[in-house]
Amino acid sequence: MSPASPRPEAAAPIRLIRHSPLALRLRRRLDALAALLDGHSFWAAGRSRTELGRMLSGSQVVVSAWRGQELVGFGRATSDGVFRAVLWDVVVAEAQQGMGLGRRIVEALVTSPPVAGAERIYLMTTTGQGFYERLGFTPVESQRLMLKLKSG
Repeated sequence: MSPASPRPEAAAPIRLIRHSPLALRLRRRLDALAALLDGHSFWAAGRSRTELGRMLSGSQVVVSAWRGQELVGFGRATSDGVFRAVLWDVVVAEAQQGMGLGRRIVEALVTSPPVAGAERIYLMTTTGQGFYERLGFTPVESQRLMLKLKSG
């Protein structure tokens, strides 16, 4: 009896894609994006395909990571290109964590022209503070996160 062969996708290298504006290629794979967010993020689970499409339209920078045909990582950013940029929804599938993929996604986001031109890059994290500190982000104790929910 021979050992089981790994799935072809498990052996495939991970491809990082920095999408063009509107992320049209990724829009054709909204089911894959929804599955990644549903399975690996508590804050972005349950977003509809329509909402995901609108989200991609409103993001200046979108990065996705693929192992074969499987979406294994994602991140996006918004920026005014001068003063502020914000990283959003950086997600790596659990099986791919600890291999540098999250770092690659964040580096692709922060080196993209709209984000790299901003004097400050913000992000919000609940559980990833140590990861982001290793990438040069620092906690901001002097600021408080404020939230206004959409009514109705």
